[in-house]
Amino acid sequence: MKIKLLLFGLMFIGFVSLTSAQSTPAVDTKQKAQKVRIAEGVKSGELTKRETRKLAKQQARVRRTERKAKADGKVTAQERRELRRKQRRSSANIHHKKNNTQSRN
Repeated sequence: MKIKLLLFGLMFIGFVSLTSAQSTPAVDTKQKAQKVRIAEGVKSGELTKRETRKLAKQQARVRRTERKAKADGKVTAQERRELRRKQRRSSANIHHKKNNTQSRN
């Protein structure tokens, strides 16, 4: 009986901690859009393999920053600014790399 109660308590605490982590829907939406832009660039031949690799690494850094920001359950204003700044830079890099003279073909 005590074990069941303990397990239930741990499950409840785990569930509450998962739902209390602050979400960042704008960041998530932007990440998905940038992923699509990169995929379209690869499909159309606008991005080389090297450019794609660099953009993927940059996207991974944004995701890592987002995970760190969410780690304590609260995304501060400073963390949001940092995420937005990284996403703007990433978006600019995607635009630049898709529109330069290099191509896969």
